[in-house]
This record gives sequence, C-alpha cells and structure tokens, in this order.
Amino acid sequence: MTLELTADEVLTTTRSVRRRLDLEREVGEEVLRECLAIALQAPTGSLRQDWHFVVSNDREQCRAVGSVYKQVWTSMVTDEYLDASVSRQGAEGDQASWLNMMGSARHLAEVFPEVPAIFVPCITGRLDGADAMNQAVKWGSVIQAAWSFMLAARNRGLGTCWTTVHLQREADVAEILGIPFDTVQQVALSPVAYTNGTDFKAGRRKPSSDFVHVNGW
Repeated sequence: MTLELTADEVLTTTRSVRRRLDLEREVGEEVLRECLAIALQAPTGSLRQDWHFVVSNDREQCRAVGSVYKQVWTSMVTDEYLDASVSRQGAEGDQASWLNMMGSARHLAEVFPEVPAIFVPCITGRLDGADAMNQAVKWGSVIQAAWSFMLAARNRGLGTCWTTVHLQREADVAEILGIPFDTVQQVALSPVAYTNGTDFKAGRRKPSSDFVHVNGW
C-alpha cells in the first residue's frame, strides 16, 4: 500500500527521519522487497550492477548493529565536539538549526538499537586507493540505488536516514550481518521504520543562488 504521492512530493518530502520512527511496528519482508525492486532500477555505471543491498528485520541483528552505531556516535559526538563545531556554523540562525539537527541525530543514536529494520547498501570490491574515476563510478551507482530505496520507502509510509558513522567499525557490522568484509564494502547504514504521521514537508535550504550556476560558473 502506498501513500500515492506525486513524484515531486516524494522527491521534496523524503526527509532524514530520526525522531518520528515508530519503533514498535514491525516492518515486513514484503515491503522491503518492494523498495529493493525499485532500487534495482536505478542507473548503474556500464550496467555492471556491482552492488549489494543488505536488509534485515531480525530484531536481534538490528539491535546488534544499532548498538555499534550508538557506541560509535556517542564516543565521537561529545560535548567538546559540539562546542567546537557550533561556532563554525556562521549566523545565529544557522547555529540553532545545526544544534536542532544534532539533537535529532543524538536521539537516533540512542534509539538505533530498537529500530525494526535496517538497510545497508554495499559495493563489490573495496575502494581503498582507487582512482577518482573508478570511485565515481562505484559511488555514483550505489548511491542512486540507495536513494531510490529511500524514495520508495517514503511512498510506503516508511522513514529512513542516511548515516555513515558506523563505518568506523565496518568490520564489526560485517560480522553481525555476514557481509564478506574483504570483498564487499559497506557504503551507509539506514534505519527503516514506519513513521509517526506521514505529513513531511520540504526541508529548509539556502537560496539556490548560492549554489546554482547557469551557462558557466
């Protein structure tokens, strides 16, 4: 069952969901497979499809992976880290927005062990020392597919959030999920859960004039 959002609505309201994840409701395998089927239609460099997608709705696996995420995040984002980082955010309004986001991120770290499902996009082979072109092909393929998964999830009332801090202990997560660490590289980790309410809106962004360059820089 989908929310029947338009393409524009899906694209502009798929948010990083941290606080509004329903930790009690189970996420079935069928809906995960529906999202994966859409993800596999994403463009892939040279049609190689050298990606893998690990999903789990096994609560014990999710708890183990979520505990790794929580440990890494809480050890990294200390009060000293926050104090040093907030001053780099510029204007007072930007600082307030950043602190609000970090509060949301802290909440996700605390509850990550309780999320009902997880999604881990991966690539075949490891990119340690790879040149820029080969890295671009690999990242460009798998990230598009992972985003398609997240868009499909949004249209089914599910929330996701792209995170990467667990990669500091990628080998531990590989062991939990049975991922062959030497030949498959993890790209990200996302919680997957139904959301409390589905009325998400477009996010706050700086004006396009700060970033958009037409007919040259």
